[in-house]
Amino acid sequence: MSSGQAAIISFSAARVVFGAGASDETGEHLRQLGVTRALVVCDRFVTASGLGERLRTALREAGVDSVFYDRIVGEPSESSVHEAIEAAREGYDGFVGVGGGSALDTAKLCALFATHEGELLDYVNAPIGAGRPVPGPVLPVVALPTTAGTGSEVTTVAIVDFPRLGTKTGISHQHLRPSLAIVDPVLTVSCPPGVTASTGLDALLHALEAYTVSSYETRPRLPLAERPPYQGANPFSDPFCEHAIELVGRHLRAAVSDGDDVEARTGMALASTVAGIAFSGAGVHVPHALAYPIASLKHEWKPRGYGGAALVPHGFAVAVTAPAAFRFAADALPERCAAAARLLDGGSDLAASLGRLLEDVGAPTRLSEIGYGEADLPTLVRGALDQRRLLVGSPKQVGAAELEALLRESL
Repeated sequence: MSSGQAAIISFSAARVVFGAGASDETGEHLRQLGVTRALVVCDRFVTASGLGERLRTALREAGVDSVFYDRIVGEPSESSVHEAIEAAREGYDGFVGVGGGSALDTAKLCALFATHEGELLDYVNAPIGAGRPVPGPVLPVVALPTTAGTGSEVTTVAIVDFPRLGTKTGISHQHLRPSLAIVDPVLTVSCPPGVTASTGLDALLHALEAYTVSSYETRPRLPLAERPPYQGANPFSDPFCEHAIELVGRHLRAAVSDGDDVEARTGMALASTVAGIAFSGAGVHVPHALAYPIASLKHEWKPRGYGGAALVPHGFAVAVTAPAAFRFAADALPERCAAAARLLDGGSDLAASLGRLLEDVGAPTRLSEIGYGEADLPTLVRGALDQRRLLVGSPKQVGAAELEALLRESL
């Protein structure tokens, strides 16, 4: 690439308020954003716990009226998002997402459709949806994560499961990034070990994939209006990735084994947000592309810590093929893979370091553990191939044959 056509990157990040007790300031922040009537998107655990009442009081004292929409159950699906959007169009001028990635992503979509016309599939990434860009800014969203992993509080993405299509995908646009992320590590203390493990692995894979995604220097130069949110590994995202990898290596095992370890919870909350900032500008690649059909096609498995719900949590869906994916990528990026292994646990083989971590936190290490077999491979490959916006970032050429090989290796 000639110097006249050198790649240009755009870096931006959400405003973040971080620290124990930060959630007590939610009402004041909403008032500063000009919000007078907020829809609080959460699950019933939030409203049944003291957190819901504390937030309601904080908003009321700041002069912000609030209505709680607490119907978030499991991961966002096409039907659950449509239901939330209907509620969002009832005269709100701001939204608060409280919970895991499901609540935060749903709050983003509520803000989108309370601001702009259209249907869900109008904006969903192509080829599954029409891939229309979000027309302009959306109403304010304040995000309060109660898990440490998705990074949704700082990202430009909202993910939706489309069971009728056999895959998960989403909407990705700069206008979907929340106006403010309030990251209070104390809110994550109640997470069960299984949820802590799954979301923590999601944070790790955000960082690892953003660190090993194809470089921004290999991407075509595009005008500002056409520049995608995922621009490739770059000098801005790399330090965030490295810090997040090191934090997960230091704190995830402790957070899973002792949920009351506030130091570990704080480290994982920071890792999640830092990794979210990194991948929202750099992107992810093969493990996430494989994860969407893996999470969407099987709804019988019941993971520990999810209240008996039948689902494949996103973090586990991403992590289960990650060792195979990084064995595949290792010869393309040997220095980066080795550096990531050193940061994670002092090792030299990233796939081996990942395998040790999965076993230590009780995550599934084979697709067969969550119900997949040889007969499922063609459908999984088709679902992964639909994730073109992710596969373009693979550090090595990847197509149907390569994806099938990675899945077979992970059985």
